[in-house]
Amino acid sequence: MTAGNSLASRARSIGRGFAVAGAAGVAAGAAATGYGLWEKNQFVLREETLRILPPGFGPLRLLHLSDIHFVPGQRRKAAWLASLAELSPDLVVNTGDNLSHPNAVGPVLEALGPLLEFPGVFVPGSNDYYAPKFKNPASYFFSPSKRPKSPVALDWPRLRSGFGMAGWLDLTNRCQSLALKGLRMDFSGVDDPHLRLERYAGWPRGTRGQDSVPHLRIAVAHAPYQRVLDHFTEDAADLLLAGHTHGGQICVPGYGALVSNCDLPTWRAKGLHDWESNGRTTPVNVSGGIGTSRFAPVRIACKPEAVLLTLTARPEPDRPRPRAHSRVARAPAFRTPHYRTCPPPGSAGGHDGVMPNPRAEE
Repeated sequence: MTAGNSLASRARSIGRGFAVAGAAGVAAGAAATGYGLWEKNQFVLREETLRILPPGFGPLRLLHLSDIHFVPGQRRKAAWLASLAELSPDLVVNTGDNLSHPNAVGPVLEALGPLLEFPGVFVPGSNDYYAPKFKNPASYFFSPSKRPKSPVALDWPRLRSGFGMAGWLDLTNRCQSLALKGLRMDFSGVDDPHLRLERYAGWPRGTRGQDSVPHLRIAVAHAPYQRVLDHFTEDAADLLLAGHTHGGQICVPGYGALVSNCDLPTWRAKGLHDWESNGRTTPVNVSGGIGTSRFAPVRIACKPEAVLLTLTARPEPDRPRPRAHSRVARAPAFRTPHYRTCPPPGSAGGHDGVMPNPRAEE
């Protein structure tokens, strides 16, 4: 064999190797995409328990929804959302990003209709104001997403009005109170920190310093930026609820999230954790979210979730108060989360006073 033939043979072999590797990569990518398209509809309910109520109160069941990112025609998601009303929560907390399409306001209000029968509170996310636009998914590995240039406005006023007409409390840079089962629930919320729109309203008047009057302080935000968690923790919140991260959306099995789309550490991108700031500690629940952007409709190792938080009474003052779990070993204030896989559909206004809950006496 001549030298020229030998070089040609090697070149053909190397070419075949690259072709095989390329074909394998394409096949693996197609398989991952197919799996991600399937998993985005595998809705689950995460259940947590927290001992944070004043002694003698509870239990209270809070249903935390976030990042629905609704698109017209998502019938399975709509049916699952409606089915959550069967949980009969005492309160629904919606932490924003309900929309992913300009025509989604009517359909998402219809899907949430059964849940709108229960008391609720809400704050907006960026995808309640602006429709998502296509971007390179790899860009999330370098920095959080930014407000798109020439954004397409969504009908947030109509969505906010729909929630408000149903009796849900708008906590957009506002504070309000609500009575549930005889307990005063004090809420403080902010507009989306991802857009740097947060302004702190404090707590409803008449609660600060009145520890002899049983009450619970709950902070609500869309994006869990550290500056927001620090503020509410130092302002003595008993619980903070947020979303935004999608739990990482595309995760590595056995490792977890690779990104959080904000400055939150990736190991906190989903779940219930303690947040500590300036000597205070507050449990923070970050929802892994229910939907995805319509331009990246996949989830891997991160199933869409709603969260049912059962709040029970904390120990009497003369006993040590348990603390929530973090990476540092400590006595947990809640049990290991339980996931309930949801079956496919078809299978077996504002003021600073107390707003009464018509269901409280039922």
